[in-house]
Amino acid sequence: MIQISRWSMSFDLLLGFAVYAFVTSITPGPNNTMLLVSGANFGFRSTVPAILGVNLGFSAMVLAVGLGIGSVFTAFPILHDLLRYGGVAYLAYLAWKIARSGAMSAGSAGGQPLGFIQMAAFQWINPKAWIMAIGAVATYTPQDGFFANILIVTLVYLVINAPCIVAWAGIGTALRGVLGNSRFLHLFNLVMALLLLASLYPVLTRAA
Repeated sequence: MIQISRWSMSFDLLLGFAVYAFVTSITPGPNNTMLLVSGANFGFRSTVPAILGVNLGFSAMVLAVGLGIGSVFTAFPILHDLLRYGGVAYLAYLAWKIARSGAMSAGSAGGQPLGFIQMAAFQWINPKAWIMAIGAVATYTPQDGFFANILIVTLVYLVINAPCIVAWAGIGTALRGVLGNSRFLHLFNLVMALLLLASLYPVLTRAA
């Protein structure tokens, strides 16, 4: 039975989780790489919907995992594999799109920035997002008063994740001046595409 009467997370555990949330949010991964590329190619304002999609979509995922969706994947391991390889395929496709991109204007032929729905939905096939969400629920959410605790965990992740992903989009935006030369921009996009592909290595080599 879900308990909603009290919050049993200690301050030390909450502090430890805050550090975990910061480290996992600020370190490189598919979300941050795509926000960096979007900021560099389309500017910060055009990247805001993608930022909101990542932040709200991932927070909703943490809550859903806490409320029991993770047990579905435990009961049916094939679903985990389907999401795992589906995520890899989609990220490979995005890497290809990034490598071919060369426009710094959202209205040009180089493509459009990623939107809110696209990035929110992407969280469900993002391998790093699953690791982050499951780690948060399994390690930092006490069972005593679980419902209250998972709400706190979700809220803390929502608050800490936001400035981290904004920073990545901001760095990309700051690089627009340097990347004004189309040759430099193409090289940047190519490197980012390769880094995105490199982030898939642990997923592909990890035992099922």
